[in-house]
Amino acid sequence: MSGNLLLPALLTAAAILLWAAAWLPEFLTALLFFAAAMLLRVAPADTVFAGFFSAAFWLVLSGFVLGTAIRKVGLADRAARLLAPRLTTSWPLMVGGVVLLCYALAFVMPSNMGRITLLVPIVLALADRAGLTAGSRGRSGLVLAVGFATFELSASILPSNVPNLVLVGAAESAFGLHFSYLSYFLLHAPVLGLAKGVLLIVCVCVMFPARPQPIIDTEPPAPLSAEARRLSWLLLATLALWISDSWHGISPAWIGLAAACLCLLPRIGFLNAEEFASGVNIRTCLYVAGILGLAAVVTQSGLGEAVGRYIIQALPLRPQQPALDFASLLGLSSALNFVVTGNGVPAIFTPLARLLADSTGLPLMTVLMSQVFGYATPLLPYQASPLVVAMGLGEVAARDGLKLCLLLAALSYVLLAPLQYGWFRLLGWIA
Repeated sequence: MSGNLLLPALLTAAAILLWAAAWLPEFLTALLFFAAAMLLRVAPADTVFAGFFSAAFWLVLSGFVLGTAIRKVGLADRAARLLAPRLTTSWPLMVGGVVLLCYALAFVMPSNMGRITLLVPIVLALADRAGLTAGSRGRSGLVLAVGFATFELSASILPSNVPNLVLVGAAESAFGLHFSYLSYFLLHAPVLGLAKGVLLIVCVCVMFPARPQPIIDTEPPAPLSAEARRLSWLLLATLALWISDSWHGISPAWIGLAAACLCLLPRIGFLNAEEFASGVNIRTCLYVAGILGLAAVVTQSGLGEAVGRYIIQALPLRPQQPALDFASLLGLSSALNFVVTGNGVPAIFTPLARLLADSTGLPLMTVLMSQVFGYATPLLPYQASPLVVAMGLGEVAARDGLKLCLLLAALSYVLLAPLQYGWFRLLGWIA
């Protein structure tokens, strides 16, 4: 590597190794990354600390505030009470119901972080009612089902995932291409939506076995308190603004931040300073800021593009072997996921798409769409910040998230990648 890329490469490798191996607390690795990047002058301060300027960071922070308020006023328990009789008759049904709820919400709510904010408190309350106590395997499995379903399955719905939006913007600016909602959904939903959803349910049931207590609730729910009614109206307004963000143009992050501020205001809010301090997981916020800052440094320094071009040279690209080429493209997007994380993959992969199309003989649009499987299948939790946030909200051990991530990724590449290739061929995207 040239001298100007050596320091970013070493720093990136060290941060990835520490996050993957969990030798240090994740927030400490993020702080060490910030300190080393500034002391070594790897990048300007606005690049190193780009995570704190990112909409994702503020969605995470506001998510913790809203989630704490939802639990405090009893809305989470109320929603869980409505769901419990229908989902607690068996463990596969309970896990499947949670996964289906996450996928269904992705059609109407564009923000991964926003969906996790709403669903994790409800799922935790549901776990409490089903007798899945704090620290139990079943409780961890339900929280991870929310995180993985929210991030991975939503990749099959065009506006419901940040990497999808990065892909659309990069393809439009680089090649003038436009994607339609229905054609994108048809291309990805059967495998990345439905098949992966089933695979996720099986993995969670096998790795986190549990026996929920069947709930038969015949008593009518108590009337909503004044606080619960006010928070319900606030959440409905927030959800409506999130859903309509393409119309009014306000980022879901700033809508969430405004809602969080209202929750914290004296008299009209729901949380005091002590409840804010105990409800907001600063460790997770720093972790997310570190991940986003690392991706910004890799992109700004040119390391991401250099790694991508180097990998292309090493790939066995053969125009006469489309299956091998497709596997190589999946491998490229998966490798970039280690360096720039899920949100950054399309920013690096998309500009290389013309070179990849020329090298493989595949249509440009097919090359662009192949990366979706890669960034939607992280091998380590840090590669997808929504997973990190869900684990933080649900207090899931990093080891549990890592094991499920590796298992689901391995099975996805072995079982689902061939299905995706076959589906592409059936639709005529691969000759």
